[in-house]
Amino acid sequence: MFKAIASVLGIGYIKGGGTIAAAACCLALYLAPDQTLTTRPWPAGLLTAGLLVLGTWAAQRVEPAWGKDSYRVVIDEVAGVWVGLLGVPLTGTRLLIALLLFRFFDIVKPLFIRKMEQLPGGYGVMLDDVLAGVYTALLMHLGLWLQVI
Repeated sequence: MFKAIASVLGIGYIKGGGTIAAAACCLALYLAPDQTLTTRPWPAGLLTAGLLVLGTWAAQRVEPAWGKDSYRVVIDEVAGVWVGLLGVPLTGTRLLIALLLFRFFDIVKPLFIRKMEQLPGGYGVMLDDVLAGVYTALLMHLGLWLQVI
């Protein structure tokens, strides 16, 4: 079960799985019947905490078999893009911008993101993407405040 969670139902086995998992998260949010999943504090906070705990647990469990921060673990990308969209009213354009910003931060790893990878086990796997999501969220909210997105 933890391999299915860590790989987001097998997406992690596909080439480019991190991008595919993040895009799948954006698509699922776009198709959701309402936006309470990311915009209302109570459900968004509860779901985010649950995703982070579940992802950390799953990443920790697969590490002995798959190695440290395996490419097959993509639950961290889902968590990161989710964090990047917290509080953002969703439109197709905003989802695309958030996805691009998140993947930029996740790949380039500026501003202490790479340091987070050094944390042990599932924490290092998850928290570098969470920090990339935080930077994404900051830029998304700045864009909303400036009314450019």
